[in-house]
Amino acid sequence: MDKNTEEKMFQMHAEVCKSMASPTRLKVMNLLREGEKSVEELRERLRLPKANLSQHLSILRQRRIVSTRRSGLNIYYKVTNPKMIKACDILREVLLEQLQEGQKLVRGITKKK
Repeated sequence: MDKNTEEKMFQMHAEVCKSMASPTRLKVMNLLREGEKSVEELRERLRLPKANLSQHLSILRQRRIVSTRRSGLNIYYKVTNPKMIKACDILREVLLEQLQEGQKLVRGITKKK
């Protein structure tokens, strides 16, 4: 990979990570793992005001993490590439392992006292 391509990849990677740096957007992704959802279904399940949800969906759409389909008055969202769900799952596994290690450490310190 040449230097320009590598630099562009780092930039794109950082932009995607920034886009995913919101608990709400991660919750959206978690719901979309089940398949395509309408804006209304996402709004109901996340219990968010429509304007707030629209902002989050717009950020995900701009980064091409999700795509849309219109049917009548409804707009449906889906994950553009299923590998994004895989990436989220891998990161969640790492975080869960860190939490478990932290809990073991705390238990070990508590027992020594």
